[in-house]
Amino acid sequence: MGKQIKLTVSVLGCGWLGLPLAEELLQQGYAVNGSTTTSEKLEHLAKKGIDPFYVELTEESIKGEVFSFLDGAEVLVVDIPPGLRKKPDANFVNKIEHFIPKLELSAVEKVILVSSTSVFEDEENFPEYAEKSIPNGKSDASRQLQEVEKLFRENTHFKTTLIRMGGLLGKDRHPVKFLSGRKGISNPLAPVNLIQQQDAVQLIVKALQQENFGSVFHGVYPLHPHKEEYYTQKAKSFNLALPEFTSDKTSEGKKISSEATQKELQFTFQHSI
Repeated sequence: MGKQIKLTVSVLGCGWLGLPLAEELLQQGYAVNGSTTTSEKLEHLAKKGIDPFYVELTEESIKGEVFSFLDGAEVLVVDIPPGLRKKPDANFVNKIEHFIPKLELSAVEKVILVSSTSVFEDEENFPEYAEKSIPNGKSDASRQLQEVEKLFRENTHFKTTLIRMGGLLGKDRHPVKFLSGRKGISNPLAPVNLIQQQDAVQLIVKALQQENFGSVFHGVYPLHPHKEEYYTQKAKSFNLALPEFTSDKTSEGKKISSEATQKELQFTFQHSI
């Protein structure tokens, strides 16, 4: 006998994190609808056993097969990058405001929104933010993320569980590669808030399996070495040119706690940063 299908999960954004998540869900017996913004990737998803759909959120409208993508799914995972670093003038809120009315017309009852710890402000005293802390980021990008979180969490058509991820690491992705050889890097004493890709995937799966939707979780490894200490050591281990930090200004940063997340989900981080 084949695997019994548990339920259908739609993953909005089968990218660097969304694709391995979709693959893990398939392994665990879920049926998976996956979205991509590139037509070339549709065949790639199909070969992996993911039902592929072209869905693109723009500031003006939703392009593609959004209703087919949502059809039959009980759970939606939203894992799309806001793109605010590359395009600071982008309006992520507009994109989500176009999407949510479509979601309201579907049978989806549960949503997992993958957000970011950047909703919290960096400060000189390195405050610690827990899952119950109120977002206080002041930048435009942070405010947009906060607004998107509210749009999902305050909607009564579905229940949203929120997962704020720290900086994502993986075999093919480590920020030290971008910092290598750079000079004048600020905030050398700031704590790092990071998570490995495999742990991020398992954390989302754990949250999905929990019946009590509506929670807030933090995806951040529980150790927080200083930026200069951490990235210097990583550059050495990767045999890269060392980054050079500057202390001409007082360091600003924050520490993100995932203690409540680990306790509520009975989750243990398996991959060190």
